[in-house]
Amino acid sequence: MTHVLLVEDDEVIRRTVGLALERYGYTVTTAPDGLAGLEAFREGGPDGRGHDVLLLDVMLPGLDGIGLCRRVREASLVPIVMMSARGDGLDVVSGLEAGADDYVVKPVDTAVLVARIRSVLRRSSEWATATRPGEPATVLAFGDLTVDTAGMEVRRDGRPVALTPTELRLLLEFAAQPGVVLGRRTLLGSVWDHAWDGDSRVVDLAVQRLRAKIGADRIETVRGFGYKLRR
Repeated sequence: MTHVLLVEDDEVIRRTVGLALERYGYTVTTAPDGLAGLEAFREGGPDGRGHDVLLLDVMLPGLDGIGLCRRVREASLVPIVMMSARGDGLDVVSGLEAGADDYVVKPVDTAVLVARIRSVLRRSSEWATATRPGEPATVLAFGDLTVDTAGMEVRRDGRPVALTPTELRLLLEFAAQPGVVLGRRTLLGSVWDHAWDGDSRVVDLAVQRLRAKIGADRIETVRGFGYKLRR
């Protein structure tokens, strides 16, 4: 059964969202603040893998959601979805820069939240089950960057690159069509399973994080159209 760690300081929202997720079949552990959330995360093991996904509010007492996201990312690639006040673009950007995979806005629409959780879990599951004994590897090379599409391994100058499932899924989309410009709408659909809603920040920030890990010049911006991976 899928386990969600929900960190939210508002008791009403915490109870409401927790009960809604349980109705969808999830097991939910809750924490009322950032420090309690960090403790609960660590109780899931050294890398927190006792939890399948983290759902973090941005505004938390003690240790805020952005700080908690950063602390989690120091130890784990577990999927993270942030909850942000509607219209607060700074919260969204800060959460994605800290390493979150996706976000939802408050008041939380349960159907949207469950769709986002399913999407990040799908990406995480694809990575976890990718390597199969005896399965031939397909290694693509782009300068000093190599992408093993069977083993889901990325190396730069021969050294492993640690990517989150979302970052890896994004890179695989680019690697499948090197030199081809992929628009934000296309990437939102193929990587995040989002219907186009005019908000491409999740794409732009994920590309920014990916560039920081594989080389800033590896992914080119084509103004007005999108991004492409240099051959």
